[in-house]
Amino acid sequence: MRVLVTGAAGYIGSVLVRQLLAAGHRVTGLDNLSFGGESLLAVFGEPGFRFVLGDVREAGDVRAALEGCDAVVHLAAIVGDPACKAQPELARAINLDAALALYAQVQATPAVTRFVFASTCSNYGRSDEGEALMNESSPLRPLSLYAETKVAVEQVLLEGERRAGLCSTVLRFATVYGVSPRMRFDLTVNEFVRDVALGRELEIFGEQFWRPYCHVADLARGVWRVLEAPVAAVNGEVYGVGDSGENYQKRMIADEIRRQIPEARISSVHRDEDPRDYRVDFSKIRDALDFRITRRLPDGVREIRELVTAGLLADPDARIYSNT
Repeated sequence: MRVLVTGAAGYIGSVLVRQLLAAGHRVTGLDNLSFGGESLLAVFGEPGFRFVLGDVREAGDVRAALEGCDAVVHLAAIVGDPACKAQPELARAINLDAALALYAQVQATPAVTRFVFASTCSNYGRSDEGEALMNESSPLRPLSLYAETKVAVEQVLLEGERRAGLCSTVLRFATVYGVSPRMRFDLTVNEFVRDVALGRELEIFGEQFWRPYCHVADLARGVWRVLEAPVAAVNGEVYGVGDSGENYQKRMIADEIRRQIPEARISSVHRDEDPRDYRVDFSKIRDALDFRITRRLPDGVREIRELVTAGLLADPDARIYSNT
């Protein structure tokens, strides 16, 4: 396939581009490079890679990027609750308006036969069913602007009219962590491990809340597994991307960090201001697409610790490593 990846220079996009190229696909990357383009330097000379500097809000840029493509993976977004809260108008313009405009252009482009939309497990908001795990059929309770925009786009993709010959799939990503060519330290696991590895005292707020976690390499693998799956298995479907065994409370992440870094100084503050609290069952993607993760949270803790202590990054606190 020739796959258009929007947000190609981003945290997940830069990993996905490499995986798709390694799997023999051709890739067009569209990105406005708001966080720089260094993450794509290693693939820029690959014969199967084409880069388009542009903005998903600009129809002309999208049209240029779609040229010659038969599949689209839409990752470009203002990602995360803090980033959306800081720039709500921009978040709506990119996460909602631009996503729907892109989908409309895809609907009008007969050559494109696959559309994969990156959504989030944050859409579940909070589980009111005690120990029950959320899944693709659970009610959505978006509690942030980020989740609200994702739910709105999901509804159009799943409930609206779809051009004949276009296979659309929604992927709800677990909370991501791990090393990426476009590194981020504003993510829970990455931030916690960075701070402890640098010898800082870590103070954790809301240690009791649950989230599902997944390594960035496995999230990207989930995308191309869907791209290569039979149309009948993914058309009009929603798949959570993660592993049912990787639901953790923040206190459990802290326990793993202590296991690997015994000298860690970690304290907890009980807070209830974050209403999001959910665990997720990912058996659908496991059973239907034979998707298995290759790394678990302890692997991610080890990986981030080694990255920080190796001194490869001159300043792990640099703003370039944060979306906010």
